[in-house]
Amino acid sequence: MSTNIEKTVARLQEKIKEGQYYEAQQQTRVVAARYIKAKKWDAAVDILFNVAKALLSAGQGGSGGDLCNLLVEVYEKAELEPDANSKGRLLTCLRLFDSEEPTRKKFIGGMIGWSSKFGEFPAGDPELHHVVGSIYAEEHEAYDAERHLVLGTKDSPEILARMEYKWYKESDPHLAAQFAARAVIPYLLVGNVRAANASFRIFTSALLQDNKGLSVQDVSSQSSDVKIFPSIPLLNFLSLLLLAVQRGSAELYRQLITKYATHLKETGTWFDTLDAIAEMYFGVRRQRQTNPLFDMMGSLFGSGGGGSSQPARRPANRVEAPAPEGLD
Repeated sequence: MSTNIEKTVARLQEKIKEGQYYEAQQQTRVVAARYIKAKKWDAAVDILFNVAKALLSAGQGGSGGDLCNLLVEVYEKAELEPDANSKGRLLTCLRLFDSEEPTRKKFIGGMIGWSSKFGEFPAGDPELHHVVGSIYAEEHEAYDAERHLVLGTKDSPEILARMEYKWYKESDPHLAAQFAARAVIPYLLVGNVRAANASFRIFTSALLQDNKGLSVQDVSSQSSDVKIFPSIPLLNFLSLLLLAVQRGSAELYRQLITKYATHLKETGTWFDTLDAIAEMYFGVRRQRQTNPLFDMMGSLFGSGGGGSSQPARRPANRVEAPAPEGLD
């Protein structure tokens, strides 16, 4: 920051220390507006970021959140690209928000939208998605966590799978496959095969760790290793589905659908998602055009909150494993 900006920020921070929160917020807006009009983006960003951070740290989520949302607007006007510095400011502010603060939702949507518009990922920057999803997972907001973690980084599958497993432990024991599917299937739908396999491995490892008496068979070949759970048919289906995707075997996929047809009917919600996977990975065209990722996330257990304000990026044509590096 320049000397003038440092003095301005220090003066505003002093007002915050004195409890003059509204005055600090309004004066920050006035000063920032002057720099925005002059297109002095760095100065506007420095003032908004530092004062917003001070307000949030003082527990003034409404005032701090207002300046955070203005900061995102400046990013867009300045056409800033997502890099370590620009994302770092946003994530620093995000971590200071109280979970109940209403302005946080707009801030999250704004920063994802900005990163989508000016970054290389149409669905939003994976690092931003990962941090947002991780925060929601810590707060036990499972639906919100799912929607972001599935678009996150290579570290996201572990957080998502462990969250799903923790959620599963609060439910009926026979629903293990349904909860595992909440990570596996969305990752397949966004073309991230590695993440789908990682989440399945983490979920089933936790399941075996907690259930020493659970019967499991290891089936190995030169090209793959598969765990079979005799008492959990749909978990076997997921395991073999991942194998079929990795091999690109439409015939294996058809055999799976036939063999597990009765069990799949019991889920009542998997067929649209499986049709999409069949089209993406095996070239099998589907009849109904729906948004299976959102349908699956929102209605797997007949629960609400499955939609997302931003569509997930999903390849239009057939996907080859492994997934694109950017989504991993």
